[in-house]
Amino acid sequence: MELDLGRLEDKGISTADGIGYTGGEEKYAAALQRYLKNYPENRKSVCELQKSKDTEAFMIKVHALKSNSKMIGAKDLASLFEKLELAAKEGDTAYIEENTDGVLKKYDELIEIIRPVGEMEEIHVQGELTAAEAKETADGLLEALDEFDDELSAELAKKLGGYPFRITQKQKLEEAARYIGDFLYDEAAELIKEIYPSIE
Repeated sequence: MELDLGRLEDKGISTADGIGYTGGEEKYAAALQRYLKNYPENRKSVCELQKSKDTEAFMIKVHALKSNSKMIGAKDLASLFEKLELAAKEGDTAYIEENTDGVLKKYDELIEIIRPVGEMEEIHVQGELTAAEAKETADGLLEALDEFDDELSAELAKKLGGYPFRITQKQKLEEAARYIGDFLYDEAAELIKEIYPSIE
């Protein structure tokens, strides 16, 4: 079974954006599969955080979903998650209460659109790190930074770039690599700690 880009386009997904963000059709298909795989846990998390009224954690979660949705070309849904993120940032709990269910319904609808991608054989892009490999690499990188080993740190930061991070995480990893080049190990370590939770 092949990825049906035309069908996704007809359903309002910008596959050109998705391919552009992920770096190719194969990587795009792999990103769609990850998006689908993480859906049950992400949806459950949004519901729980809304009920607990933990606006800080809610903001972090919907920010991630905004980035992930944008990365696969689901611009409309990304925009809805962004509005929830801004509401959480401003402490507008009324907006969150009124709109979260509607946004989750749109999330459900998108999942049904991309569900056939999950029926394809799981795609492992050559040279791309799995979550387990990325965590191991990040752990090694933090250790190398703690020991001021610039050569190993640079090597592991480059290797970590093989994990399919979201756009913002990619930028932070690139910034961390620049810090390593300038021997700013603490600053680099802080950025690696920031992107670590997005390895899933």
